[in-house]
Amino acid sequence: MQTRKKYIFLTFLASWLLLFFFGGDQLRRFTFFSGRKAEARRNWPRWTDRTLLRSFADPEELQRDGDLSLLSPRERRAAWLSVYGSSRCRMETCFDFSRCERHGFKVFTYPQERGQPVSETYGKILSSIERSRYHTPNPEEACLFILSIDTLDRDHLSAQYVRNVDEKIRGFPLWNGGRNHLIFNLYSGTWPGYTGELGFDIGQAILARASFDTHSFRPGFDVSIPLFPKDHPQRGGDRGWLYQDSVPPKKKYLLVFKGKRYLTGIGSGTRNALHHIHNGKDIISLTTCKHGKDWEKHKDTRCDKDNVDYERFDYQELLHNSTFSIVPRGRRLGSFRFLEALQAACIPVLLSDGWELPFSEAIDWGKAAVVGSERLLLQIPSAVRCIHPERVLAFQQQTQFLWDAYFSSVDKIVHTTLEIIKDRLSPHRSRSRLLWNALPGGLLVLPEFSTHLGDFPFYYLQHGYSPSTKFTALIRAVSQAGSLSQPILRLIQAVSGSQYCAQIVVLWSCEKPPPPSGKWPPTPQPHCVLLPQLSHRFFPFEAIQTDAVLSLDEDTSLSTSEVDFAFSVWRSFPERIVGFPTRSHFWDPEQGRWGYTSQWTNELSIVLTAAAFYHRYYHSLFTEYLPAGLRDLVDGLAACEDILMNVLVAAVTKLPPIKVTQRKQHKEGLVQKAECGDGAAGTPPPGQRSPPALHSAPAKAKGTAGSRRFSQRQDCLDQLANWFGYMPLVSSQLRLDPVLYKDQVSVLRKKYPGLDK
Repeated sequence: MQTRKKYIFLTFLASWLLLFFFGGDQLRRFTFFSGRKAEARRNWPRWTDRTLLRSFADPEELQRDGDLSLLSPRERRAAWLSVYGSSRCRMETCFDFSRCERHGFKVFTYPQERGQPVSETYGKILSSIERSRYHTPNPEEACLFILSIDTLDRDHLSAQYVRNVDEKIRGFPLWNGGRNHLIFNLYSGTWPGYTGELGFDIGQAILARASFDTHSFRPGFDVSIPLFPKDHPQRGGDRGWLYQDSVPPKKKYLLVFKGKRYLTGIGSGTRNALHHIHNGKDIISLTTCKHGKDWEKHKDTRCDKDNVDYERFDYQELLHNSTFSIVPRGRRLGSFRFLEALQAACIPVLLSDGWELPFSEAIDWGKAAVVGSERLLLQIPSAVRCIHPERVLAFQQQTQFLWDAYFSSVDKIVHTTLEIIKDRLSPHRSRSRLLWNALPGGLLVLPEFSTHLGDFPFYYLQHGYSPSTKFTALIRAVSQAGSLSQPILRLIQAVSGSQYCAQIVVLWSCEKPPPPSGKWPPTPQPHCVLLPQLSHRFFPFEAIQTDAVLSLDEDTSLSTSEVDFAFSVWRSFPERIVGFPTRSHFWDPEQGRWGYTSQWTNELSIVLTAAAFYHRYYHSLFTEYLPAGLRDLVDGLAACEDILMNVLVAAVTKLPPIKVTQRKQHKEGLVQKAECGDGAAGTPPPGQRSPPALHSAPAKAKGTAGSRRFSQRQDCLDQLANWFGYMPLVSSQLRLDPVLYKDQVSVLRKKYPGLDK
């Protein structure tokens, strides 16, 4: 009995001790400190308390700098409500999908109002949409709407700030509370807090914003875009500093930063602490206090020395000679430095807590950037030193791919934004993250064509797929076939003799009906005759079921051996154009334009589609990816189709075409024949007006038909370069011949003996 009492007493005593140590603190607060409730609430815990963590920086360097992650939940919610009101939007609740079902994904831009100021940057955004394949002038066909009001700069201290936006948008009959609208914004908030406030209620509109923070970002609805300068190119853009598939030399510096540090206000904490990692050897961190009009009033003891060191280094040279570049937050979460580092193949080291990275819904930034924490700044040097050189090279190559695919121009930034929204409309046909993060990029992979990687010409080697073992011959006929002696019939006989030919398709581009089936030569393969409405030979015809397409003109002269060898070469390079007749381009400094030449030289950049193999996916890309303006150019210039196809493939692959052995030199025939009359290739059918070209071509009606055709090609090439913003064509000096070609050995040892004849 005494033992039982002893155990009960010990258990009771232990319980009181546990309650005292673990719950006593709360009891004391409740009993003795309840009178302090009326005092101001204590801010969230800060790791500047010297009793908690030894500080390696001055206390003022780590004071609250306005980061949203440091705000209390009530403060964060107030900032969020100032922008979005009570909206909790998702695509399912704030977007009308029915508007996109009938006409597809079309975008309508509001007409510009008189006296309404528009910045140069917003003008580029509107121009990118209006020149794209998404644009429609009819609001009834639109799936998405873009305001004509400039909403990029919402800093009310800025000269480009547009006032009374709420009143203006409420007067738009299409506004509908912002439903199916997209709003672009680069700058929000103002001094000193630079919060996300826009100054108007966006309602149910999608917000495409730079410097998006993760607390206000609505996943699956909003789009985070990069911050880009006003001189960012409209289209084309400068290429990255690292060439494709090249290995960069070992850089002089490991980690660099050169920029302004803010002495007061938001963003000052991180930049003020950057000097701690500077060692003057392989880590260069330079800052200057010269920011703002009254910087001298706030300058500290380091300013004079920092300003002197700052002038000793050139910013561009640092990027060229460094492996990593620190990208800290500025007044806002994003900065221009981010895109500058991508272009320079300088791996960004991001120090901007809470930043929703640009296009993070599609882009895997873990393959191209190092995402650090502002509170772990001193660990950054040791962290980047631990990255293996092979991974560093992969990071650098990925930065170049992302820059070229999505960020090098305003066009690409806007089109990427629209394509991300478009993918949300049909999740079952949307692009995977693999397609977004691998060459050639999500913008050049059409999910309408297929969702299987093996159907595209870019992923065979990566995933072990192989193109089909057969091809479809696509022959364009522009003259009446009357006898077996005509070239088109001899061509059909030669192509049908190939063991790899699956079918023959004839595009009949004349108004006169094609010959009856009895006049066509008998072939072991099925053949059909199509009657396209226009001279568009690159339409994705359903009759083409093979991966490979052999495009031929009716006057092309080829043998079966030439066809077989060219097809075997194409199967090794399915993403390129492989063919026989070649041409080249050059820059004419006297006329200040691009030129086109048919002279035989050691270089080539164009393979004419009069006799060429390519992947059938390029038919879909030609028809659905290119905007209407380029298709109008093709319809207006009869000799422009094959050049545009070469430019398109070069823009996608960044690779030149491949020339193979040819017995006879190809002579460009005339596209228009007397028998075709008004329905010839390159001429609109009766009753239809010829579409306008991109620019008024110089009058060159005089001379022979051949000179007119050559002149059209010159104009076409120069106008395509203007449209793309750069010259996509790539020159090459490669020609592939079969083994033992022209060697003095027995014909029996040669696989393609017919090529030597």
